[in-house]
This record gives sequence, C-alpha cells and structure tokens, in this order.
Amino acid sequence: MLKTYIVIPTYNEAENIPLIAEALFGLGIRDLNLLIVDDNSPDGTGQIAESLKRTYGSELQVLHREGKKGLGTAYLEGFQLSLDSGAEAIVQMDADFSHNPQKVIELLDNLDQAGMVIGSRYIEGGRLDEGWAAWRKSLSSFGNIYARVILGMPILDVTGGFRAWRRETLLGIPLERVKSQGYAFQVEMAYLAYLKGYLMKEIPIYFADRERGDSKMSLNIQLEAAKRVWSILIEYRDLRKKRHKNYIPMP
Repeated sequence: MLKTYIVIPTYNEAENIPLIAEALFGLGIRDLNLLIVDDNSPDGTGQIAESLKRTYGSELQVLHREGKKGLGTAYLEGFQLSLDSGAEAIVQMDADFSHNPQKVIELLDNLDQAGMVIGSRYIEGGRLDEGWAAWRKSLSSFGNIYARVILGMPILDVTGGFRAWRRETLLGIPLERVKSQGYAFQVEMAYLAYLKGYLMKEIPIYFADRERGDSKMSLNIQLEAAKRVWSILIEYRDLRKKRHKNYIPMP
C-alpha cells in the first residue's frame, strides 16, 4: 500500500470536517494521512480540525492560511506539503460528502494502472444527484463538454475534483505554472497531465449534493472558469506540441 495523503481544502466546513475525518480514517487504509487546508474559516473549521489531532495524532495535519486565497492555491500548497512529507499517492476531494469516502479505496486501487485516476460523473455508471434541477445538470454537463472540446481532451469529467495522483505524476507536472482557481483549476491540472503524457483513468462515481453547510459555487465562478479555459489553451501551446494520447477509459 502506498503512503497516502488526502488533501481537503476547507472554508466554513465546521459541521463536515469531524464527520469526513471519521469516515476516511474508518476506511482502514494503511499509512493514511489527512491534510486539511483551511482558509481561516470564520466558522472555526481550522480550530475544529486542530482539535481532531487529539483523536488521530500525527496522521492528521492542518495547514492554516491567512484569508480566503482560493481552491487552486489551497490544493497546490497541500500537494507540495504532501510531497515533502513523502506521499506516494495523493487524493483530492471535498469535505461536504459530495464525494463518497468509500470511493477513495477504488481510486487508490486503480493507481497501479494510471498516473492519475478521476472520479467521473460522466462515464457509464457515473451520476449526478437526482435532486439537482435540470438546468443545473445541463450547466454542469455543458461545462465539461465546453472545456473538453476547446482543449481537445478525451477525459469525460474535466471539472470534477475527486481525483487520485501518483507522486511521480505531480512531480512531473509544472505546478509552478498553474494559475487557475475553482473549476478551472481542475481543468488545468487534468490538461497538464494529458499534455505530459501520463496515463489517466476514469472510474464512475455518484456525485451527491451537500447535506450540511453552504455551496461555494456561483454563476460568477462558472463564468470565470469558462473564460479561463481559453487562457489555458494559449499558455500551454509549448507543451501541446509534445502531447501524448495515453488516456485509457474504464473497462
């Protein structure tokens, strides 16, 4: 079993963080570490996460950041700290249970076949929450198709944030060039893995709506991501010339 770090960025997730920690450590994964990256949440998420160290000891770490700096930089700092700590596999996921903790095991199991494994809502077997309105499902689907077509990626879920990475993949990606936040961060990271020729694999997931706390997504964030896709296309034209089509879909 690989030494695994699960990176979870948080902002006002006080209700969810004790529950997600309990669920993840309850999976029984050997050599599992949880890294909470908190953006100075006003609801005390960071302090609650610190208190969990009494239960989980050094296997739980908290990275406190000053102010709300954004999802992209939270993940980048979390990835770097995990790599510096010797992580061989890194999982990224949300704190609000929209990503089923049980699926972490399947993500990790598939890392022996790929450099990056994506929990996908849009391959066969993947689903969105049944309670979502039709317009919301359509907007999510359109966002994926939009980014895929512009960037020429074969991945079906380019905006999803439930992923597992091999250490070698993250070390081989020029993380210092990543500028995106929100949905666009997920797109940019997947695009870099694709351009660098790493094997990528999608497994189906059910994406549930959150039960506790407030959603961070807004129309402005989605519009900004749509504009950012074009910048990503331009910024990585040097790597695009060398890309390899090594994507393998879920059997």
